[in-house]
Amino acid sequence: MFDVIVVGGGAAGFYAAIQTAIANPDLKIAIFERGKTVLGKVKVSGGGRCNVTHAEFDPKRLSEYYPRGERELLGPFHNYASGDTMQFFEDRGVPLKIEPDGRIFPVSDNSQTIIDCFLKEVESHNIALLKNSGMKALRPSDEISNGWCITTANKHYHCQKLLVATGSNLKIWEVLKGLGHTIVPPVPSLFTFNCNDERIKDLQGLSAMANVEVMPKTHYNPKIVIELKSKVEREPLFTAEGPLLITHWGFSGPAILRLSAWGAKTLKEFHYIFRIRINWVPEYTFGTMVGFLSEIKNLEGKKTVLKTKVVDLPNRLWQRLVKASKINSKMKWADLNKVHINDLASQLTQGSFKIEGKSTFKEEFVTAGGVDLKEINFKTFESKKLPNLYLAGEVINVDAITGGFNFQNAWTGAFMAAQAMARGT
Repeated sequence: MFDVIVVGGGAAGFYAAIQTAIANPDLKIAIFERGKTVLGKVKVSGGGRCNVTHAEFDPKRLSEYYPRGERELLGPFHNYASGDTMQFFEDRGVPLKIEPDGRIFPVSDNSQTIIDCFLKEVESHNIALLKNSGMKALRPSDEISNGWCITTANKHYHCQKLLVATGSNLKIWEVLKGLGHTIVPPVPSLFTFNCNDERIKDLQGLSAMANVEVMPKTHYNPKIVIELKSKVEREPLFTAEGPLLITHWGFSGPAILRLSAWGAKTLKEFHYIFRIRINWVPEYTFGTMVGFLSEIKNLEGKKTVLKTKVVDLPNRLWQRLVKASKINSKMKWADLNKVHINDLASQLTQGSFKIEGKSTFKEEFVTAGGVDLKEINFKTFESKKLPNLYLAGEVINVDAITGGFNFQNAWTGAFMAAQAMARGT
């Protein structure tokens, strides 16, 4: 029998157990983990360095990195956010560093540093850690008033308060659904785009600062023979600007990951077959690029277009876009007609690429979906439907873009739940 049981030996689970013990050292606390090892996502995060959080210290701006959970997390972030996370680790002898892009890592550049910190805290606070103890069933306790009973493979355990921090776990979601919670169907949230296009073939590793738009599915009426040019028809569904990376399989980089996060549900409905529009030089529009290229034609008329890169792009990418504009390797700027200039301007500022499928982003598989946010009290992270049941981390319908934000959701939810569980138990 325990005062508090935490189901899930990941980031949110460990943090909640530790924070509960700090807030009330007299409690008997246990972490239940279904596997042989704990903190698996912490181990692989950030390429094995563990991107613990992000250097965004304004709660409002921090909340804006969450496609699902932005409104709900604003209050919690005013109570516990990135700066508090940094303080926790540094107080325990784990110095952190802020990288130029805002990501925060341990100075050691080794995720084991974070894992060792957690394991040390669990031991020092006498928190029981039960591995190979996955929750098979959950029901109200018949031994503790308003308590809970969890069943593992061969044993029943009772507790006064229970935190579920099992991440994206379909079986646990089914258990919670059976108890009356609404589960938003999970869909992948962080993924890269597969694209087989001659313009980017064998250019893996090249990157550029770009504006990328996900375009709507267009349904044509065969009876309409004129092209529809309405603004609504061409309005993008999602837009992101940032580094765009060409990979073996298509596109990745921060711009793509933002689109995958914000467009998670829509792109799932598209079966991951859709079109994106890329502006490789976001400081230009199609119209201003036409004007710029026309000036270059007058100024650099004797030079060949292919060898005279006039925008800030990798050389090989420039050459592919020139060739895609039907400009051959011998043509000089003076040889270009209006059609050539328009085609090149279009390739540079509004190139259309067909996406056919997705790939998981490294090991950082994140899902949108989980327990409906309307059913959670975000002052305590307690279920509104089931008293003394708390939920934190990816088990709820919160997700973020890459950069340490998903971990911050885990730390914040775990802290808020811990404070509530530590009171009046």
